This record gives sequence, C-alpha cells and structure tokens, in this order.
Amino acid sequence: MSQIRLIAIRETELSVDEVRAAVADPAAGGEVLFVGTVRDNDADRGVTALSYTAHPSAEAEMRRVAEDIVAKYDVIAMAAVHRLGDLAVGDLAVVVGVACAHRAEAFHACHALIDELKASVPIWKHQRFTDGSDEWVGSA
Repeated sequence: MSQIRLIAIRETELSVDEVRAAVADPAAGGEVLFVGTVRDNDADRGVTALSYTAHPSAEAEMRRVAEDIVAKYDVIAMAAVHRLGDLAVGDLAVVVGVACAHRAEAFHACHALIDELKASVPIWKHQRFTDGSDEWVGSA
C-alpha cells in the first residue's frame, strides 16, 4: 500500500474521520492531524466568509508536495484534503494527517506537510470582511 493514501481537493464538506481512517495503520505509533478552519478574523478585521479557488494543477501539486514529505520523513501513511468554494466561519478548509512509527516524526512531517501545501499549492482565498471590504490571499 502506498504511503500517500488520500489526496483530494473538493467542493464538498471535509471529514476529519476520513483523513484519520486513511492514515490509520497498525505499524504507526503516532498519528498527527491538522485541521484548518475558517476563523472569524484576520489581522484584526472581522471575517464574514471566504471562498477558495484553485488552479487545475492544484491536486497534482498537492501530490508532489506529499511525495516530497514522504521522501524526507519516515512516513507510514499520509492524507491531505482541501476545500474549494464558499465557506462560512467554522467550516473546515483543510485536513491533513500523517502517521509514523513515532510521535516526534509524525509531528515534524505533518508540520512540514501543511506548511509546504500553504506555500506552494495554487489555491487562493477570497476573504470578505465585516466592513464590506474583501481581499485575495495567495496560496492556500
């Protein structure tokens, strides 16, 4: 079985349970999940909602990032899903999970995975603020 068990970009609600199930493995002593949610503020400005859009290459780029992390860490299983479309405050925007033999490696690999996804996958966020203004933010 491949270490990369789930990579997806979806317009439907995300599931923490789906990601956890994807990375569950009897050889893993540590599973780390990161759940990114839509918060109600950004830089002291109230956020009412946001939407995510992506370049057609985004899912392939997510897979490339996952492959890079698997090559750098002793990963047993990995999963990453990102939401597209209109989201409300509190909605899940991204869920990633990593399973490794030991907790420290799992924490490091999960941290590297989410940071690299945010830095390089072509997903853009359009935030709408309580004062009626809006802004586009670079990669996810």
